[in-house]
Amino acid sequence: MRIALIQSNPLVGDLNGNRAALQQHCVQAAAQGAQLALAPELALWGYPPRDLLLRPALLEEQDRQLDQLCRELPPGLRLLAGVVEAQAEGLYNAMALVEAGHWRLVARKRLLPTYDVFDELRYFRSGEQPYWLDLPSDGGKLRLGLSLCEDLWVSPDILGYQPQDQDPVGDLQPFGIDLLINLSASPYGHGKRALRQQLASAAARRLQCPVLYVNQVGGNDELIFDGNSFVIAPNGALLCTLPCASSAVACWETPTPPTAAPLPPPLNPLISSPAEPDRDLAELWQVLVLGLRDYAHKCGFRQALLGLSGGIDSALVACLAVAALGAEQGRALLMPSPYSSLGSLEDAEALAQRLGLRHDRLPIAALMAGFDQGLSSVLGGQPQGLSAENLQARIRGTLLMAVANQEGQLLLATGNKSELAVGYCTLYGDMNGGLAVIGDLYKTEVFALARWLDSGAAAAQRRACGLPAEGELIGAAIRDKPPSAELRPNQKDSDSLPDYGLLDPLLKRLVEDHASPEDLVAEGADRQEVERIWGLLRRAEFKRRQAAPVLKLSARAFGTGWRMPIAAGG
Repeated sequence: MRIALIQSNPLVGDLNGNRAALQQHCVQAAAQGAQLALAPELALWGYPPRDLLLRPALLEEQDRQLDQLCRELPPGLRLLAGVVEAQAEGLYNAMALVEAGHWRLVARKRLLPTYDVFDELRYFRSGEQPYWLDLPSDGGKLRLGLSLCEDLWVSPDILGYQPQDQDPVGDLQPFGIDLLINLSASPYGHGKRALRQQLASAAARRLQCPVLYVNQVGGNDELIFDGNSFVIAPNGALLCTLPCASSAVACWETPTPPTAAPLPPPLNPLISSPAEPDRDLAELWQVLVLGLRDYAHKCGFRQALLGLSGGIDSALVACLAVAALGAEQGRALLMPSPYSSLGSLEDAEALAQRLGLRHDRLPIAALMAGFDQGLSSVLGGQPQGLSAENLQARIRGTLLMAVANQEGQLLLATGNKSELAVGYCTLYGDMNGGLAVIGDLYKTEVFALARWLDSGAAAAQRRACGLPAEGELIGAAIRDKPPSAELRPNQKDSDSLPDYGLLDPLLKRLVEDHASPEDLVAEGADRQEVERIWGLLRRAEFKRRQAAPVLKLSARAFGTGWRMPIAAGG
């Protein structure tokens, strides 16, 4: 049987649009000779639909769209797609088999994740039995094991923890499964591509059959779905993968008999196993570009605006904005204060010119003087210290918001995760924006991605995004300068914070690994430094609660999956 893997990019809640796109994917699959097509989890809804699932009208609309899909499905093609099943007792995250003229429900998701960004128990009930399906194939039949996303995550030795009580993979062993199908909507995360493949490999070895894993692609709010769908051989070897961060339809054909080895090579050029240098950084770049592009377009924006300071954070965001939306759809404001160095201004302008990015200088010295004068009567003198520094950031933030409002642009916040973690950022100032593009990258990761982007290893990705493929983009002058907000004479980040090489590993342990200060001290960290960082992290919670949405990249980003109280002990 020739099977098409459909890596689709839905808009959450757009049932009609998602059905139309899925229908076109099915036409492509049929043109490639597919007899069966596989679409991701909740393919008509997009993932995660969240409280849209509470609207009865949308549940009814789903069934109408499925009716239309089965009427217009290409002849000879069947489709397995993720849907919502509505029963009197509640909703199920389910799978439907769509055929010419009719459709039926064939499986329910059994393991419902409730960790990190997931909250499926709020909406769904759990399936309670193994699900499989027999389909005719070459005069015989092919038995498909059916699973949805988390149902594959059942290997404690790989995960490092004991998953839920049910074992959807193991429960299929008595039924002689020929292929295991997994329809997923699994967001990107550092190392997640390899983890998914490990889990699928373990399932393939347990069931002694190939595993076909189909993942959603695209950005939905703060989540970015990377695609990276794949096929695994019965011995656990990776046969082929679909592209990262792009929609795709590609075919794979079952061997005869289905579990015979070796399995055939990929049959479609879209399927590949790239051996690209610095692949992890390349994928990080791809998903950031995808996340920014989809967030803008799906929210109705075609243009973006950012403040360009001459520092590495705004430089990286400028490159991402041009890559995602095009230079002609971007604009940057340079807003020097009396403390801004000439070098920073020159670096910012040189970067904008390399990118072809429209940019303007908008000095803020006169506005600063006006605020000083206006506040002197109530403060008994001009603002000093942190108040004066924050005023500069808030003046810049106000100017950026005014231009963005006037011109209908998406304002991009340029702060990084290190700053958000310790509160080294200003509410209603540099935190202003509709999206925090690099808010889940620690400062050291920003430097690493910038170095990669300026290297020859990034040439292919730069070319694919319409960026100059030769020479440096960000440039050594920006990459090598000591980080500084330039809010007072000769200011450096190191005046207020530990060196990022020390700070970031400690933050990662506290934020992503749930470590306690005592854990870090036991591991050899300086107690005074740890307690200082811990205090900064906790005190900044009120700022993070008001921050722009952060594109999620790590195991624990500030946003939906970070649910800390503002007022708390412990």
